[in-house]
Amino acid sequence: MLTGEIRSKVDQVWNAFWAGGIANPLEVIEQITYLLFMRGLDDIQTREEAKAALFEQPVERRIFPEGGDARGMAYERLRWSRFRHEDPATMFTIVGEHVFPFLREMAEDGSSHAEHMKGARFTIPTPGLLAKVVDMLADIPLEDRDTKGDLYEYMLGKIASAGMNGQFRTPRHIIKLMVELMAPAPKDVICDPASGTCGFLVAAGEHLREHHKGLFRDAELNKHFHHGMFHGYDFDNTMLRIGSMNMQLHGVEGADIRYRDSLSTGHADDADKYSLVLANPPFAGSLDYETTAADLLSIVKTKKTELLFMALFLKLLKPGGRAAVIVPDGVLFGSSTAHKAIRKMLVEDHKLDAIVKLPSGVFKPYAGVSTAIVFFTKTNSGGTDHVWFYDVQADGMSLDDKRQMLVPVEKFGPVPQVPLSAEDHAKNNLPDVLSRWKKRAGTERDNSRTGQSFTVSREDIAAADYDLSLNRYREVTHEAADHRAPKEIITELLALEDGIAMGLKELEAML
Repeated sequence: MLTGEIRSKVDQVWNAFWAGGIANPLEVIEQITYLLFMRGLDDIQTREEAKAALFEQPVERRIFPEGGDARGMAYERLRWSRFRHEDPATMFTIVGEHVFPFLREMAEDGSSHAEHMKGARFTIPTPGLLAKVVDMLADIPLEDRDTKGDLYEYMLGKIASAGMNGQFRTPRHIIKLMVELMAPAPKDVICDPASGTCGFLVAAGEHLREHHKGLFRDAELNKHFHHGMFHGYDFDNTMLRIGSMNMQLHGVEGADIRYRDSLSTGHADDADKYSLVLANPPFAGSLDYETTAADLLSIVKTKKTELLFMALFLKLLKPGGRAAVIVPDGVLFGSSTAHKAIRKMLVEDHKLDAIVKLPSGVFKPYAGVSTAIVFFTKTNSGGTDHVWFYDVQADGMSLDDKRQMLVPVEKFGPVPQVPLSAEDHAKNNLPDVLSRWKKRAGTERDNSRTGQSFTVSREDIAAADYDLSLNRYREVTHEAADHRAPKEIITELLALEDGIAMGLKELEAML
C-alpha cells in the first residue's frame, strides 16, 4: 500500500502537470512512464556494473555506451543517477535534447527494452515541473515491486477519473473477481487481445505470485512466467507504452505486449495458442467487412464488434482453453442471426460454463451500459450440460456516478480480509460469487430459479432459442395472499359497525 505521503506527492505532481498546461491524463502518465523507464535503464546498468566488479569481469550488458552521442553529450550523463542531480535548467536540456533522442535510437536499434519507445516525445513544458517530477520519483523506493506496482496503479486510477478516457480501465475489483474465478496456473499462456493498461495480465501475475510461490524456484516455470506467459495486443501506442511499463513495474520482465488491431488482422500465428483469455474489449459498434479479419468472419458473419471479439476469443484459445470476458448484455439476447449463431456455438460446440450479470452502474460515470461476464471453455466438441447464472446486485461501491465505497477496505473486493455479514453481503456480492462458483457443479444445482444464483440445463437453453439473459430463466415469487373466510370478514365488519354506533351514542350523551 502506498503511504499517504507518496499519494500526496503524486497528487501534487499531477496538479502541477495540469497547471503547466498538460490536461490529458494519458499524456501525464506517458511522460511519467518515460521517466520511470529512464530510471529502470539506469538501475539495470548499475546492477550489471556491480556484478562485473564483484567477479572482476567486464560489464556484459551495457545500456549506456562509453563515449558520447552525436550531439556531443557523454552517454554517462544521460543516466538517471547523474542527470537528477543537475540544476533544473541543465536537467531540462539533457532530458529533452539528449535522453529522448537516445530512447528513440534504442527503439530503432531493436532493443527489447525500448520496443515501445518509438516516437517518444518530451512534452514536459518547464524545467521546474521536470525537477518536481524527478524529485517525486527519486523519493519512492522502486526497488520494492509492490511499491512500484502500487504507484503505477494509483496513477492509472487517475485515468479512470478523467471522463472520456475511462474506457481504458476496467475496475480493479471486477478484474480481480474474474482472475480469482479463473485461477491461473503456472503453465498457463494468458492473452488479453485488448490489453490497454494490462490490468488483467497484471492481476493474473499477482494471483500467481500469491498462490504459486514455488514457481519462481523452478527455472523452467520462472522463465515461462517472465518470457512466455503474458501476451497483450493493442493498437494504441500510448497504451502499449503504459501497459508494458505496468508489467515491468509489477515484476514481469519480458511480457509480450505488441501492436495489433485485433479485429482487422489475421490470426494464423496465434490460433489455438492460449490457454486463458481475460478481456474487456471495447465495443464500438460496427466494422466494415473490408477491414475485418477473414478468419473471424469465417466463424460468424457480422459487422458487430462484440460478436467479432467472441469469435476472436474462440480463435485464439487452444482446445481446453478457458475464457472470462466482459460483454454487453445484447450479446446474451440479441435476436439477429449472428447473435444467435455465436450463442449456439458456445452452447453446442464448446462448453459454456457461466454467466455472471453485473450491475449497470459498474462502469459509471463513463457508461451505464448493462454488462455480463461470460465464462466458457473451448472444446470443439460440446460439453455444456448446465450453465451457472449469478446476478450481482452490489459490487461494494455505489452504482451512481460518484461510485463511492460502501464497505470498509478490509471488506472490499472478491477476497476481503475479514468475513462479511449478511448486511455486508447486501453491499458487496463479490465474495459470494467466488464462494458459490466453487459449488456450481454441486449444491448450486439444487437452487431454485428465484435465488441470486441458479443453474439452467443445456436443454432449457436450447428450447429458449439460446437466449442467455438471466432474466429469461429467473422465476418470480409471488407472496401468498391472506385469504380469509367470508363469514369471518362479515363478523369483523358487524363488530366494527356496533362499535361506531356505541361511540356515536356516547358522543350524543356528552353533548
